[in-house]
Amino acid sequence: MPYKPNERVYRAMLPLAVLPDTPQYHATGYASTFDRYMLFEDRVEGQVFEQIDRHAFDACDMSDVIMQFDHQGRVFARTSNGTLTLSTDDHGLKVEADLSLTNGSRELWEEINCKLITRMSFAFTIKDGHFDYETLTNRIHEIGKVFDVSAVSIPANQGTGIEARSLYDGEIKRALSERRATLQRLTLRTRLDALKYGG
Repeated sequence: MPYKPNERVYRAMLPLAVLPDTPQYHATGYASTFDRYMLFEDRVEGQVFEQIDRHAFDACDMSDVIMQFDHQGRVFARTSNGTLTLSTDDHGLKVEADLSLTNGSRELWEEINCKLITRMSFAFTIKDGHFDYETLTNRIHEIGKVFDVSAVSIPANQGTGIEARSLYDGEIKRALSERRATLQRLTLRTRLDALKYGG
């Protein structure tokens, strides 16, 4: 599936938390998981999934990633000054943030610590991937760049969020339409064959 290399997409992912026995004002979470997850629900096809390859971040540009709230406004941590660390493990893209530098970042930490904010999202570009018709899964093989990781107040529902609609309105919608057309042709051919051979 051809992706637009500079099109920024967003995904709501795993919980963001303050873990026991970590330095004060530190928070951790996963911006991405390698597990297959539901991307959205199609009226005809049913559930459509997505999965990020375990090596998708190997050549990814993460040179200056920022941590924000809801992907906008203030910057609370940044890789270039050492307050934000991104790494991959068997589970996904791990985020560790030092939120001690400013009053605003400490306030964000307090909200995470009180579990008022519990989720993360990340903004990125897709460099390579394809849509698997058999499993209805959008497979992302390579991520071009990560722009930000964000603490989010209300994560976008993966079935109705803008990130899913953007893909659905584009390449995935076309892929599903082609699949439906092929199935309709096969069904019609089966019916015609049945009539022709007296089935």
